[in-house]
Amino acid sequence: MAAESNRSGSVYGGVAEPCTVVLFGASGDLAKRKVIPAMYDLAIHDSFGPSYAIVGFARTQMNDESFRTTIGEAAKSISEVGPIDPKKWEDFASNLHYQAGDYSNPDAYAQLAKRLTEIEAAKDLCGNRLFYLSTPPEVYPDIVEQLGKAGLSRPCSPNAWVRIIIEKPFGRDLASAKELNKIVLNVFEENQVYRIDHYLGKDTVQNLLVLRFSNGIFEPLWNRNYVDHVQITAGETLGVERRGGFYETTGALRDMIQSHVLQLTSLVAVEPPASFDATAVRNEKLKVLQSIRPFNLEMVAQSVVRGQYAPGQLGGKHISGYREEPGVSSASRTETFVSAKVLIDNWRWAGVPFYLRTGKRLAKRSTEIVIEFRKAPHMVFREEEIEPNRLILNIQPDEGISVSFGAKRPGTEMSIGNVTMKFSYLYGFGQATRTAYATLVNDCVRGDATLFDRGDNVEAAWALVDPILDVWGAARSATVPQYSSGSWGPRESDILLERDGRQWHNPQ
Repeated sequence: MAAESNRSGSVYGGVAEPCTVVLFGASGDLAKRKVIPAMYDLAIHDSFGPSYAIVGFARTQMNDESFRTTIGEAAKSISEVGPIDPKKWEDFASNLHYQAGDYSNPDAYAQLAKRLTEIEAAKDLCGNRLFYLSTPPEVYPDIVEQLGKAGLSRPCSPNAWVRIIIEKPFGRDLASAKELNKIVLNVFEENQVYRIDHYLGKDTVQNLLVLRFSNGIFEPLWNRNYVDHVQITAGETLGVERRGGFYETTGALRDMIQSHVLQLTSLVAVEPPASFDATAVRNEKLKVLQSIRPFNLEMVAQSVVRGQYAPGQLGGKHISGYREEPGVSSASRTETFVSAKVLIDNWRWAGVPFYLRTGKRLAKRSTEIVIEFRKAPHMVFREEEIEPNRLILNIQPDEGISVSFGAKRPGTEMSIGNVTMKFSYLYGFGQATRTAYATLVNDCVRGDATLFDRGDNVEAAWALVDPILDVWGAARSATVPQYSSGSWGPRESDILLERDGRQWHNPQ
């Protein structure tokens, strides 16, 4: 089995080995919008190896030609990869194949195995295989178990590799995550499993580690001696968008906090790894999650706020409330907003609160990390109200970094104003040439698991949010605070920080 590779030598350099990608759920929305366009992006930039094949697998009845036509029509509307070059798409589409089958039918996997052997022989693909699960989570166990029974989870030759990408959500609570891990690891080895979170493929998320560990001006300040607190906001202007039935069983805590937001938290708080490889980085991320103070009944009441968007104005338009969305109960208590105060009980971060916030129908689509530093120990300019220094990492949509500090205004008076230095990825490096999904698929075909979750990390994140879910589930008579669409959440979220003498930094 191929070992985990060192990321520093494999991200963009070299040519990937020939491989076959089997995309389960190939007729679904995620495959059409994100996964296949990402693979097209890799192919036209020669990041898929000298030869490759992509085999779509789904229940929908199609043949190779109808699959290529369907995917081609969808790709024309994808903006992330830019305009589709007809000649390049034709070359890419010639590598697309399709196999219809039921996810729980053993015969379908026998037919898949036969088809893979035929395609690999024709294209001389060496037996390297990547299985990508882009399906509803409830069929993950069926697919994994059937792959094992069909003998597809093991390489067909000594020098070949087999890997599997599993989309989030990985479980819906700690118990189900453990059960899914058990099922997966009964069939695959841990180093074959790539649990994907597309946030980790964003350049600005990866730049967190670069900012800290390659610049001597930041790392010495990155601790409780200099940092007052940290804020992480992941805001969306969209609502549930015809997914009310799904969201009713999920909610913002499961959908965003357990995955994206805790991923960002661990990257902000992580200790310097011994080396930038998968094992070292993920070991340090796990230590952060294990150091977060567990939530009990009292902490949930004092330090966690949930909310639900109500009617309001957004972009000059009237927006319906969550309970008015199709598929949502008029008495729903599902949260579309969560904010929480998190404490990390370790040497570096003791006493430094991390304030986390995510929500739908907020005032702006923005994901940002704010590092707010302590005030100077002795205020020489006593008559001036000097704002705290902040380091802000904008994850999306305007990727960049800004630093704010006090400066003297021009004139004879000693008047201090707050100024900001900004770095923009767009102006500094030009338009991004690779999507987050392309980055992560690229890493997987090269055997680099650094930006993917490990089983113990997933379980550690669920262990943190499970007690919150338990408290909310038991308090069935409790009201869920409402907030106007187009605002920054319920008033209770502001109070969460005001009790500590702080306030949210709302993205501009």
